[in-house]
Amino acid sequence: MTSLERTVEFLRGGTVDRIPFHPIVMRFAARHAGVPYRAFCLDPGAHIEAMARTAESFAMDWVNVMSDPYAEAEAYGMRIEYPEDGLPHEAGPLALDASAADTIRAPRDLSHPRLAGRLRQIEGFARRFGDRQFVVGWVEGPFAVYSLWRGLSEACLDLYDNPSVVRRGVQVAVEFAKRFAEAQVLAGAHAIGMGDAVCSQIGPEQYREFFLEGEREIVAHVHSLGALAKLHICGNTSKLLPDMIGTGADIVDVDHLAGSMAPFAPMLGPGQVFCGSSDPVRVVRDGNPESVRASVSRCRDEALGRAIVSAGCEIPPETDPANLRAMAQAASA
Repeated sequence: MTSLERTVEFLRGGTVDRIPFHPIVMRFAARHAGVPYRAFCLDPGAHIEAMARTAESFAMDWVNVMSDPYAEAEAYGMRIEYPEDGLPHEAGPLALDASAADTIRAPRDLSHPRLAGRLRQIEGFARRFGDRQFVVGWVEGPFAVYSLWRGLSEACLDLYDNPSVVRRGVQVAVEFAKRFAEAQVLAGAHAIGMGDAVCSQIGPEQYREFFLEGEREIVAHVHSLGALAKLHICGNTSKLLPDMIGTGADIVDVDHLAGSMAPFAPMLGPGQVFCGSSDPVRVVRDGNPESVRASVSRCRDEALGRAIVSAGCEIPPETDPANLRAMAQAASA
């Protein structure tokens, strides 16, 4: 089976030759390919080569555009700094107060280099792999976008002090995410991932009040385009997982911090699976092949067989390649 066939059939509940393997490799992929991280983020050709080489080396069943959460933020007007071989970071928030956040509008088109670069990455993956590999695009979720505009602390305060501003910001973010997702599907993406990790830093009531409907709207739009949807919220999401499943996302990422997947597996609907949830540091980076294989087996049992093999979040760049190969091999066990 091809990686695309394997992933789609697994989601359908059909028979597959092995469980799909979808590790989040960003800094690991750049290091494996000898690509400076700045180039991995900003140079579509370097990103394609690093992801493709890593996917081929470790029998991965996906390639994706993930590198950092700033592509959309920069297009909104944020100033982002890109160290030569370090993680990108914002120079400061886009909106110092809520009144400034209330005036932010989405980019008028997708010509910004970060947005256009993402589309070129997907087009490059499509040319390189055709329909053999599962190609995943990416958008930022509504709270991820708003918290970048304001800074996380101020964004959380706005939930109490300026809720109307937050709601208008969410509308802007959701509408743009839908446009950007559509362009990525047209470029050749089979699925769109949505990252909204900061939602694990708020309570379930606030998540439902401000952000859940926006995530559902993005997922529904992705489905209307004929593509699959993936939701990534890392951290302790044990209180959020029922609602995350309720977004309708086909693939729901689960971090090790959420604890066992067993209580939530029966909540999965037809065509839905988990992805995770091995500890990327203590198990994948600091463990050994035996402990990695044991973790994958445990995750499979917890999810009643309905979990794509992956860690709960990004594979650290210092991970021993033998451990990542053990994870791939465990998908076949």
